[in-house]
Amino acid sequence: MADTTGNPQDTGAPPHGPGPQPRKSSWRHIGPGIVVAATGVGAGDLVATLIAGSSFGYTLLWAAVIGCLVKISLAEAAGRWHLATGRTLFDGWTSLGRWTTYFFGVYVVIWGFVYGAAAMSSSALPLQALFPDVMDLEGWGIACALVGLAFVWFNRYAVFEKVMTVLVGVMFVVTVYLAIRVAPNLGDAFAGLLPVLPDTDDSVLYTLGLIGGVGGTITLAAYGYWVNAKGWTDTGWMKVMRLDNRVAYLTTGIFVVAMLFVGAELLHSAGLALEKGDQGLVQLSDILEDRYGAATAKFFLIGFFATSFTSLIGVWHGVSLMFDDFVTRGRKKAEASTGEAIASGRPEKSWPFRAYLLWLTFPPMILLFEGQPFRLIILYGVLGAAFMPFLALTLLWLLNSARTPREWRNGALSNSMLVIAGLLFLVLCVKQVWDQPWAEFF
Repeated sequence: MADTTGNPQDTGAPPHGPGPQPRKSSWRHIGPGIVVAATGVGAGDLVATLIAGSSFGYTLLWAAVIGCLVKISLAEAAGRWHLATGRTLFDGWTSLGRWTTYFFGVYVVIWGFVYGAAAMSSSALPLQALFPDVMDLEGWGIACALVGLAFVWFNRYAVFEKVMTVLVGVMFVVTVYLAIRVAPNLGDAFAGLLPVLPDTDDSVLYTLGLIGGVGGTITLAAYGYWVNAKGWTDTGWMKVMRLDNRVAYLTTGIFVVAMLFVGAELLHSAGLALEKGDQGLVQLSDILEDRYGAATAKFFLIGFFATSFTSLIGVWHGVSLMFDDFVTRGRKKAEASTGEAIASGRPEKSWPFRAYLLWLTFPPMILLFEGQPFRLIILYGVLGAAFMPFLALTLLWLLNSARTPREWRNGALSNSMLVIAGLLFLVLCVKQVWDQPWAEFF
């Protein structure tokens, strides 16, 4: 597969001078990419793609594909930084100034509190629909959080990856089955690969939002940590990492394209509309039951649960690794955080890792019962919108500087993709900040 980064040095030859020999890129090594694909594609992504299909048919298929290409460039850049330098991404951020530490510290605390409640609710919805007489939504949400906590707390990366792979397999079978079941119009689908905007108000911003929403936010930054946790810690794994990353977003692309097919054929053709948010997927299960029977609806709800629960445990693991790095680096200012330390498995047993697991699990339970506090949700939205341009632009900075060995710095294509990603997410960030009800905040 061709190199999408534009870096001419990745030829398979050994790096200049003594150093690690390149591993042959092989399917048997694939792992972190499956994890990032499973974590990045949540229920919200499926709903957004379904709504795009129901509103515009196949018109925005090209935008979903571009979204995957943009995320390939971001995840590849994060993984390349970890392998080329032997340092973690947070260690790279701290070299850019203390402002990065302040931003990440505030972001990860507020984001984790609100995301924890959202992940619990999303995982609970399909279970409540499958077993309506067992527990209420809050009970299922708490159960999912506790299972996720216990699983990540007591298992290391190798077991985590295997379970994520099984759940991705469930997601894959369900989404592809549904796409085939609705009998997509392949002629219209191919036409949807042409970059055409819908004939509606704010079509540009809507399209940019769909591109930006395909597959992951902070989980893209966690990719480098999962690469190290897999045991890949030097440039000898660069070709393997790049194959792994492309598999991740090929998988993501199949998920979102399949759901766009469902939206286009099942909803658009019948003039049906879904609610925004995870509740829209429960509504889709009712439509599937009316059209194809109870078995298909239950099959879809199983896939919905796999999609939501992989995002929950993926964040519980990946962002906790990043939080451990944040705390450890803060305490040992003169000591770089390394990929070797992550590969050792020590961070998964550390108190910062487990403290953040507890933060993701228990305080958000309050939000399940009390509703989400207005001001906190605004801050969550603003910080979340700011993270992706922060990630894209800091990777651009790190990978074009002397912090990265020359042979692994950005090529022209990689720079172009990161600039496009940075500008895309900057526009979306400004729009989200602008749309917040600030007058009610104060």
